[in-house]
Amino acid sequence: VQLQASGGGLVQPGGFLKLSCATSGNILVFDIMGWYRQFPGKERELVADISRGYTTYYADSVKGRFTISRDNAKNTLYLQMNSLKPDDTAIYYCKSARATSQYWGQGTQVTVSS
Repeated sequence: VQLQASGGGLVQPGGFLKLSCATSGNILVFDIMGWYRQFPGKERELVADISRGYTTYYADSVKGRFTISRDNAKNTLYLQMNSLKPDDTAIYYCKSARATSQYWGQGTQVTVSS
């Protein structure tokens, strides 16, 4: 299983970005998929996830600003990020999980700065 994350970049505060995570296989085999982020010198933290049944979770810091979604036909996970803040600057990773197996995509840098 391979995950390919994309969509990061430089954006001004208040701006938006949409991250994508394309999977090499059928997205429906995964029990849950999510986005994590990592700040310099810190461990990765969960930003949002979505289950096969479309139950979603959001970290308090992104509630109301970020939206996680999935397109089963395209085998792709998304993270729409609105009202971005400098504190959102981090490397963002996608992850999928099935039973006891976990798969990570490579990170994509998101920088929020004026």
